[in-house]
Formats: sequence, structure tokens, C-alpha cells
Amino acid sequence: MACGKKGPPLPPLVKLPVAPADLVAERRGDTVDLQFTVPSTNTDGTRPANMSRAEVYAITAPKTVPPLTDEQLLKRGTRVGGVTVKAPKDPNETADADDPADELDPPEGPGLDQGALARLAESLTEDMLQPVELPKDSKRSKGPLPGDDASGPLLPPPPTVVSRTYAAFGTSPRGRKGPLSRRIEVPLIAPPSPPSAPKIAYDERAVSLTWTPVAPGASVQAADTDDVLPSRPIGVTMPAIGYNVYDVTAPETAVKLTKSPVTAARFSDARIVWGERRCYVVRAAETVGGSTIESDATPRLCETLTDTFPPAAPKELKAIPSEGAINLIWEPNDEKDLAGYIVIRGVATGEMLEPITPSPIPETGLKDAVPAGVPYVYMVKAVDKAGNASPPSIRVVESARE
Repeated sequence: MACGKKGPPLPPLVKLPVAPADLVAERRGDTVDLQFTVPSTNTDGTRPANMSRAEVYAITAPKTVPPLTDEQLLKRGTRVGGVTVKAPKDPNETADADDPADELDPPEGPGLDQGALARLAESLTEDMLQPVELPKDSKRSKGPLPGDDASGPLLPPPPTVVSRTYAAFGTSPRGRKGPLSRRIEVPLIAPPSPPSAPKIAYDERAVSLTWTPVAPGASVQAADTDDVLPSRPIGVTMPAIGYNVYDVTAPETAVKLTKSPVTAARFSDARIVWGERRCYVVRAAETVGGSTIESDATPRLCETLTDTFPPAAPKELKAIPSEGAINLIWEPNDEKDLAGYIVIRGVATGEMLEPITPSPIPETGLKDAVPAGVPYVYMVKAVDKAGNASPPSIRVVESARE
């Protein structure tokens, strides 16, 4: 016979959303752009996520050993912002990851879909650049730090870079917090100066951007004096300058065209579509501690791509005589926007050459019926869809046979 102690009923388990994934923080000038993926599952693996908002917090603090806890980050940090998320009708009606998707009603209400990409931005102020005061027991452990070994070479202390740390989390409709995302540190050093306004040029192959390079930062060297023994100066080399190029044709959705910062002060965009308007900005970029810090953007530069570039002249034009006609053949052009070919003809005695095809023909050959025994001169021009005509091909002279 089993026995047990009867107690009050236990409350149902509270489902909480998993931590937001793919948190990214990118600094551009005095703005930090943030993005992350909104959770769509709970910590127990069920879906949809029991959440109605996602929040981002940040703290400016020195590195600590051990690192700050999540509780310390939330308590001493500041709220950057948040986004509203569609919430489930009933948080207790969930499905496992391998259950069919149509078994549950989808989350409803205002806000982003679960699983969508959320974007926020924080404008850095002077207050945000100052580290917060931490309790004395949080500043560092009593163990040695790297470089504390007095038996090694005597080196200057490494430069201190203050960072701002960001983390995101989801909250349930009742305000309960889910676990925090991974933390992203953004160095708070001065951003590089922006490049000069770029210049734009284009042809039928690509749009080319060029700009004046930004001068790299100088090393911090030892003092230049004769009062000390000769030594090799020890300096801290500033990060190398690179550049990121953005398509800002739609200013609200800037698209980065460079996968990583380019070191040369030029960029080529092979996306040629005639008639399209293109707008670009360039930002200088430094990489510090694994994070890329960008300058303010250059002035927005726009250009409408207009096709003013003629095709190449047709090649290998040949004239083959036959009874009462002259047969012309030539090699095809390879331009993607080719409309066709115009054949021009004149009498070899000096008559001006005139087109004998009223509009461009797509074929690379033509049979021209002419009187026998009269020499005729032929040339061919290629024409593109914008109406640009190529230089003429070589001249050929031939007479039809009787």
C-alpha cells in the first residue's frame, strides 16, 4: 500500500522564450546599430515562444574577473530599447519542435513575427562613454593579471579600451525575463575620420567609386631625448584603415556592398542595370579587439545609369556572290543589350552608303538582291537597345553573278 504526504497543488511551469540569437552590434560614428533574431521557441523546446517583447540592455564598464553576472548587467546597465512581438493566444498551448506546424494557432497581435530580424539603434552620449562604478568585489579577482609576472621583460601597460557591452532577452506577456543572449562588446574609442566625398564613374561593365584615403593613426612612440640610454622605441600601432561601401538608394535600408573592409580607396560595383538610380556612401573602418568601428558616412552620392556606350563593330564581314544577289555574313556580337544590326550599302563608284535594313535585324547574315555585274560596297553596324550604334565594320566590295 502506497502512502505519501498530500500538499498544495504546484503551479504550472512558466514557459519562457529562449535567448535571442545572432545578436550583432556595429558602431558607425556615434551610433551603434543592433540586430538580432526574435525567439520562436521556449527554453523547454516548445513553440511558439511565450513572449510579447524583446529588450536590449547595455553597460559601459571595465573588464572584470570574473565577468559581470546577468543580474549585474541588468541592474547597473541601461535599457537601450525594445520591440513588440506577436504573442501566442494561449501560452499553455504549445507544440514540440517536431510537431506539425498547423496544429497551433499562430501568434497574433501587433509587432514582429517570431523568428523575424529585429533592428534597434543607440546614439552614444557623453554619459554612455563613462564606465559605471562597480562594487569593489566586482572589479577584479585577487589573482595575477597577464603581465604581472615581474620575472619577464619590463613592458608598458597595454592601452585601456573602454567598451560598451550589449545583451538582448525576451519577456513574457506578464513581464518575466527569459535568458540573455550572448554579449557583444563595442569599443568606445574615437571613430576614424570619414573619407572624402567619393567620385563616381561607370561603363557597361561596372560602377567605379574612388575617394581620397584617410590618413592612418600614428604610433605612440617613446620620447626623443639624449638623456637616456639608447633603446628601441616601443609603440602602440594604430589599427589599419579600411573602407565599407553602402548602397543607400533606399536610405532606410542601406545595403553593405563590401563583405569586409577594403584597403584600397576604390570599389567596383558590377550591378549594371541601365535606367536605375544608384546612391552610395563610404565609411572608413578600423578593427579593434575583433570589432569594426566605422566613421560617419560620406555625403550621399547618386547617379542614374544611362547607356551611352555603343557596341563593338561587327567582325569578319564577308560578301559571297550568287546569281542576282550578294550574300553577307559576319560574326555575332556578344553584348547583352544588343538590339541587332544595320546593313548599309552603296555603289562602288562613289555613291553614299545608305541603310538597306530600316530597323536592326537580329540575324548575322543578309541576302541582298541586286543587278548582276554592278560592284556594291557593304558595311554593317551593331545597335544596342538604347539606340547606340557601333563604328562600322570593314568595307567589302562584291558584284552579283549573272
